[in-house]
Amino acid sequence: MGRNPKVKFGTGQFDYDLICIGAGIGGLTASALLAKEGLKVLILEQSDLVGGCCSTYEDEGYKLDIGASIVELIQPMQEFFARCGKKVEDYMELIPCDPIYSFVDKTGRKFSYPVDWNETAKVVSRIDPEDGKQFLRFAASARKSIDKYIGPLLASPMQTFGDVNRLLLRYPGLIFNLFPLALSTHESVIRKYFRNPLVLGSVAFQSYFVGATPELCPGFLGLVAMTEHYGIWYPRGGMIAIPNALARIGKEYGLEIRFKTLVDRILLDKNNVVKGVRTSDGKEITAPIVLSNINAIVTYNNLVGRDNLPWHIKIGIDSYTPSMGTPMIYLGLDRKPDLDAHHTLLAAPLESLNKCWYDYKANVISRDAGNSLVCWPTDADPGLAPAGKHIINYLYNAPAPYAPYGTNWDLIKNRFLDEGIDFFDRVFSPGIKKHISYAKISTPLDFERRLLAPRGCIYGLDFDITTTGPMRPRSRSWAVKNLYLAGASTHMTGGIPTVISSALITSDLIKEDHL
Repeated sequence: MGRNPKVKFGTGQFDYDLICIGAGIGGLTASALLAKEGLKVLILEQSDLVGGCCSTYEDEGYKLDIGASIVELIQPMQEFFARCGKKVEDYMELIPCDPIYSFVDKTGRKFSYPVDWNETAKVVSRIDPEDGKQFLRFAASARKSIDKYIGPLLASPMQTFGDVNRLLLRYPGLIFNLFPLALSTHESVIRKYFRNPLVLGSVAFQSYFVGATPELCPGFLGLVAMTEHYGIWYPRGGMIAIPNALARIGKEYGLEIRFKTLVDRILLDKNNVVKGVRTSDGKEITAPIVLSNINAIVTYNNLVGRDNLPWHIKIGIDSYTPSMGTPMIYLGLDRKPDLDAHHTLLAAPLESLNKCWYDYKANVISRDAGNSLVCWPTDADPGLAPAGKHIINYLYNAPAPYAPYGTNWDLIKNRFLDEGIDFFDRVFSPGIKKHISYAKISTPLDFERRLLAPRGCIYGLDFDITTTGPMRPRSRSWAVKNLYLAGASTHMTGGIPTVISSALITSDLIKEDHL
């Protein structure tokens, strides 16, 4: 028997066996797996789309990705499909993207990193011959750890330090290979290999993919970044194709999804045991198990309520900070942009990447555009735009504070959009400005409104060594019986592979406790 009391399903005492709050990647994955086990599962989603940050909406004929732009490390997704006895290719088409990145500096110099490790080393060698040799050393070391340990790290629960100890006993090589990296920073690791400022910047920016600066991000992030050389993919039809596939499988097992239904309270009995949820229209829906796929801070402070939390849980929740937010610029073009890859980045020095973070923490927008990324989804899938047109999803000057300079984004967003377009025209695709037929922006405030993510956070919680593994909110709640969590706030951090992994772990815990 698991930690939580087993419940009796199918007695008619409850409306559903399990209610999931949020139809993001984590909620869909766990709910589909539990529906497959025979549970009567309901997902309540506040918006009209599945996927959360990994979704796509249509406007003026353009299909625009809300946040996520590619998928890598597809093993957790494949594990989900295998558990369901399904094949990925029967539910979506994943288009390989190669090169992984193209870079351009402010002088217009360009270079690209292919998927193939050796070809990337040749590109690096043209920049700096010694760093080209070092790239092969870095890649060889990374591959050894990735092949042996990334899978177990993603798949293993790390709810407690006991879980971590069991993981180390099963894979003792972790002690010597990955855990020293966890006690280092991403910047300190890559500086051991590379010296050229251009190369350093090109292997440093991935720290922002988990929402942290290279100077603070744990050193093992370098390994995660190198997994991109195992392949990256874009789903045909936009990023929403992934949650659509998860939802379709869930529905095959009887999963029910209700859209435009906001949960404003998790209902508890007098013993602090889950008994259902209340929606914003005052309706109560009962279930003996609740799975929250929304931000853990919101789950505990708003939905459970601080009055129902033990003092030590309050201290823990108060220690977390919502992850970084960022503005996203969406452009529609009437001609092909002057780009070479699905992702193009400003080739910025490592110091500039760190400065962006400290400007963000100082509540100002960084002025050197050191961390700017362009995604060109119509390179992979022209069907996302009207015939002959293209889409650009563009992170300019990321990250950016929720209320820069103490003001409201609504007052400055148009100026920021104009600045971003000018920079895109000047640096990424010269002369493209006159070919822009569509231009809109989502700011951190807009993301908060759309996704109900506190302060527009895109990775759940700030990520550093103090919020890694057992220091993150537990997938199985310690504060409320029969409450479980999945998503970017739990297990590791945001991103499609880690969020799916969190849901696989959470579904296993629910089965262990109640089936």
